[in-house]
Amino acid sequence: MRSVLIINPKGGSGKTTLATNLAGGLACAGGEDVRLWDLDRQHSALEWLSLRPADRPQVSALSGKPGENSRSHGGAGWLVLDAPAGIHGKMLQRALKIAHKVIVPIQPSVFDMAASGQFLRELLEDKSLRKLQTRIGVVGMRVDPRTRAASTLSAFLQQYDLPVLTWLRDTQVYANAAFNGLSIFDLPESISGRDTAQWRPILEWVSD
Repeated sequence: MRSVLIINPKGGSGKTTLATNLAGGLACAGGEDVRLWDLDRQHSALEWLSLRPADRPQVSALSGKPGENSRSHGGAGWLVLDAPAGIHGKMLQRALKIAHKVIVPIQPSVFDMAASGQFLRELLEDKSLRKLQTRIGVVGMRVDPRTRAASTLSAFLQQYDLPVLTWLRDTQVYANAAFNGLSIFDLPESISGRDTAQWRPILEWVSD
């Protein structure tokens, strides 16, 4: 089972939005089992799952803590892990060992960049990740590429040797979908077409 860890030590960075929509996107692609592992005490991703309509492509829940030594959890398909804010120590190391790929969502604010910068440096220096050849990517969250904030975030990310997978715009489409247990991939093209197009680089990178 291929595992994708969504992680950032700062709260409010968009982790759960990214995790639930990634799980929904993989499920809507069809043909493979998709599991969502909510590691956050608030269990927002599990709440999203509880609202998900039965007629939508299935995403199943996992529970408990990451195991110490395993990077797989049986069978084919996908495992999406939604990490809590402030994750550190053994729990962080266990989550990283499970992950085949890591996505770090970052918003264009001075506070997010300060918190994320130190974390990105720690990831790049993590010997276990280099040994496991775990790939790391960054996603800009709630970003309008035409703004000064976007330019500042882009300049900030250039100092790290990591791919910026895409920029996701600030829109209520995500919130409105979440209220009904949906991802943007469950919505009509007329509503979510612009947003699903922004997601293509993420899905391609994850599947590569």
